[in-house]
Amino acid sequence: MTHPFEIELETSLPASPEQVWEAIATGPGIDSWFMGRNELDPREGGTAVMETGGHREEAVVTAYEPGKRLATRTATGEDGRFMAFEYLIEGRDGGSTVLRVVHSGLLGDDWQDEYDALRRGWPFHLHTLREYLSHFPGRTAVPVFAAAPSGGRPEPEVQALLARALSLPLPAAVGTRVHGGPAGLPPLDGEVVWADDERLEVRTADGLYTFHHGPGLVLMFHHLFGPVPDGAGAEAGAGAGAGAEAAWQQWLAGLLA
Repeated sequence: MTHPFEIELETSLPASPEQVWEAIATGPGIDSWFMGRNELDPREGGTAVMETGGHREEAVVTAYEPGKRLATRTATGEDGRFMAFEYLIEGRDGGSTVLRVVHSGLLGDDWQDEYDALRRGWPFHLHTLREYLSHFPGRTAVPVFAAAPSGGRPEPEVQALLARALSLPLPAAVGTRVHGGPAGLPPLDGEVVWADDERLEVRTADGLYTFHHGPGLVLMFHHLFGPVPDGAGAEAGAGAGAGAEAAWQQWLAGLLA
């Protein structure tokens, strides 16, 4: 059976409506704070695509009002499942913008776990959007994604492995400075900007680095700005992004071996 759901959030962002629109309604903008690699055909009836870890998901643009409103909806599956997203933008005095997000649709039989994951995830993603607009305005990022099974380790053990590899104390706290990091990759020099039981995010001068550990799986989705070393000395661009992704994948798999 399917179960309807709706998640609604509102956040104030330190950016103009035009800047927020670029971040939520263009492929490079979405790449810079959300997950995966994204494309968006800028018109009602166009296609929005997100590809993460080899999984491709398409949606139809159901509303496109530049600077004001964007909405998309996935196709209805054989089991009746679908997801719809709506973003509403409102400018405020002082150059700030209020963004309202409505995520709705139908979930399947395991709807409670999926709903809980979505409900916990959205505040983090909006936080990352705020970090992007606050610290990397006018820039776009190369997205880097990696995933590896946790090998049956309990989540506290996975959390400890990540913290040790990143030279972080436990419990990691927002504001903790990070100096050092993964062997064979450029060192992380920044600070923790998000920390909870599932996610850790580090902001450096050239990127937002997220480590997410859930039941049975550890994910990384990074947003790398500017020149992107890939572990072999290559610079920014698609090739460098692919190289960085391969290097982080190797690092994560080695950490959890």
